[in-house]
Amino acid sequence: MSTYTLLHLTDVHITPGGLLHGAADSLAALRSAVAAASASGTPIDALVLSGDLADQGDGASYRTLREVVEGSGLPMIAAMGNHDERAAFRSALLGEEPSDEPYDRVSWIRGLRVVTLDSTVPGAHHGELDEAQLDRLAGVLAEPAPDGTVLVLHHPPICSVLPLMDGIGLREPEKLAGVLAGTDVRLVLAGHTHSATWGTLAGIPVWVGPGNAYGADTLPPAGITRALNVQAFTRIDLGPDGPLITVVPLTQAPPVYELATERLLSHLVSHSG
Repeated sequence: MSTYTLLHLTDVHITPGGLLHGAADSLAALRSAVAAASASGTPIDALVLSGDLADQGDGASYRTLREVVEGSGLPMIAAMGNHDERAAFRSALLGEEPSDEPYDRVSWIRGLRVVTLDSTVPGAHHGELDEAQLDRLAGVLAEPAPDGTVLVLHHPPICSVLPLMDGIGLREPEKLAGVLAGTDVRLVLAGHTHSATWGTLAGIPVWVGPGNAYGADTLPPAGITRALNVQAFTRIDLGPDGPLITVVPLTQAPPVYELATERLLSHLVSHSG
């Protein structure tokens, strides 16, 4: 089984101009994430975007996002979020014919299958998967992939510590669990909550990525919902032993220290005795 490195970005919320909510520079955060990937020298197999890519679902924001990603040279796999608009998502971001049908896709990265499901309900914030989608998913998963499957959707199929999410998460996640049980799905990726969360569904790891545009305060004062001007994305290394999931913070603050790795290792070894 091969090893794969994916970068998972979610809740990018590109705006047609200005700051998001008057405070967060979502475009700068996207550019910082792409720049970090390039500067790292790490071979990246794909950039996986799990929805809420354009804050207002407008073509201009999708085109901006597309330009940034294309400039990185990274393959992109994208899923719809509740802020996204299906026709503009298809035409402006993906260069496909516009359509209002759910955007469900199967992509391949060598032997790894990546399935994206459109969990959005037009005009609503909560998520749903209808019977037709679940039946198609079951058909896809009936034949295992050489290196397994990663499932991507916007609405998490697990609960959140954020009270706001109680009514706007994925409805009836047990139906999805029934389809996934016993299949080759190795990891489920989601977003929506703007908070890094790990859980399981049908025994399968579920990772909800941190917001790339801004983060949710997961331990705010009682009775308060608060968004913080912090950004992050996720590095996922998927090998024979399962997923290794690492949050990559983005910050404009100066580093506490910055040294050549070889020099630092040499220093630690010389003082280990």
